[in-house]
Amino acid sequence: MAKPGVKAGTPQAKHGGQATRDKYGPEHYRALGKLAGAAIRERRGSEFFAQIGRKGGQATRDRHGVEHFSRIGAAGGSAPHASRERPEDTRTPPRPSNG
Repeated sequence: MAKPGVKAGTPQAKHGGQATRDKYGPEHYRALGKLAGAAIRERRGSEFFAQIGRKGGQATRDRHGVEHFSRIGAAGGSAPHASRERPEDTRTPPRPSNG
């Protein structure tokens, strides 16, 4: 028996994701990510994030070499930076919670 709903990867599924994004806005997904991160920190501890960060850095080093970090460090230090502040938010505000 097939699962209910649209099949993943189809145009209908893409439209559903876009409709959800348009309905709730990006802030909704930021809030979900923040909750998920807090739950992981609660369960695993902050050291977990340091550990996965180290693994990611080592994988990047292995893939691109240590020169990669020198290049991006030099580029980051000399490149002009745009303003760090976000532009004024013109999106629809998130839905109020029922609680």
